[in-house]
Amino acid sequence: MNLRPYIALAVLAQTVGCASIVGGTNQSISVATQNAAGPVAGASCKLENDKGVWFVTTPGSTTVHRAYGDLKVNCDKDGHEPGVASAKSTTKALAAGNILFGGVIGAGVDVATGAAYDYPELITVVLASVAKAEAPAPAVEFPAVAPASTGTPKAE
Repeated sequence: MNLRPYIALAVLAQTVGCASIVGGTNQSISVATQNAAGPVAGASCKLENDKGVWFVTTPGSTTVHRAYGDLKVNCDKDGHEPGVASAKSTTKALAAGNILFGGVIGAGVDVATGAAYDYPELITVVLASVAKAEAPAPAVEFPAVAPASTGTPKAE
């Protein structure tokens, strides 16, 4: 009896629901910055989770390693207050397939590698414009005035 077809089917059944095979452990993320007036280009942003740190200039994209924890985003640009955002990590629907097809081992691998999670594809960070302080008005100098006499004039 030839067992190869059955072995191949068993291997396929173990990997069909595996999120790491379908989506991988990395994800492309786009970052944009804006203020009350609209989009702000050229901000330097740092993205960070427990799997690593990545940098991008807005508007732009980078590839991050998926993780269970949220993705923290800090952006800076001259003339603006720094902006901070947090992107929630959500569990992919495909991760549930591991329970049915991949078993505990497949689910454990996806959770450990981060492949079971997703971040939003676009993260927008709000930057507040720095209020320009007006220069103080120059001091006005007044000419010296002789004090008024308080006495009565003398007759001569």
